[in-house]
Amino acid sequence: MKRRTFLFGTGLLAAGGAYAAHTLPAYRLQTRLQLVSKAVAGPSTSPTEATSNSFALPNPWAGKLIEAAESQIGVTVVYDPAYVSLPFPNGDLPRERGVCTDVVVRAYRDAFGYDLQSAVNADMKSDFSSYPKIWGLKRPDRNIDHRRVPNLQTFFRRKGAALPVTANAKDYQPGDVVSQMLPGNLPHMAIVSHRASADSERPMVVHNIGAGTQLEDRLFDFEITGHYRFKPA
Repeated sequence: MKRRTFLFGTGLLAAGGAYAAHTLPAYRLQTRLQLVSKAVAGPSTSPTEATSNSFALPNPWAGKLIEAAESQIGVTVVYDPAYVSLPFPNGDLPRERGVCTDVVVRAYRDAFGYDLQSAVNADMKSDFSSYPKIWGLKRPDRNIDHRRVPNLQTFFRRKGAALPVTANAKDYQPGDVVSQMLPGNLPHMAIVSHRASADSERPMVVHNIGAGTQLEDRLFDFEITGHYRFKPA
């Protein structure tokens, strides 16, 4: 597996920061990503420490997805936005590192054997023009496409998984995937858990926002930009 210094993250290169990506050295991009990650990171909660209250699981597949996401807690402990050349299909970084989208990709692989790397690559090959042009690519890149938030948003939407974005916690079921916009226009993605917040009003989320995979009460801490319920065939 070959690591390169060109950064993508779920940050500058995945959002509207394409201009900055072409004008700032890689080490400055990484520093900015780390600073933002530290600014938004909050106290984590392990599944065993979470409130005993929980929301009902809507269906068995949602429980499998959440379990696969939570299994990454304590395993993925580093936020690493570096571009990496991956095997194909089912390519992955070492499990101790990754970004927010890796939580989602790994959860779908572990729960269902569903490979978002190959699925996104196939869909982009079938209709590349429907995907974002943020990065100036002329063709799909199977190393990185599935690890970019805007691409996963597009993929889920094209698969009919998009749901309305609301401010009502009851609209977000366990097993749903949400995309958010962090300070600095950095897109983010998380999986909605069945575990309830301390006041039992919101479901907690499993995500990697800068300090590895964590379970946190952060559903409404940032602007929600997408809401998806994707069950693989």
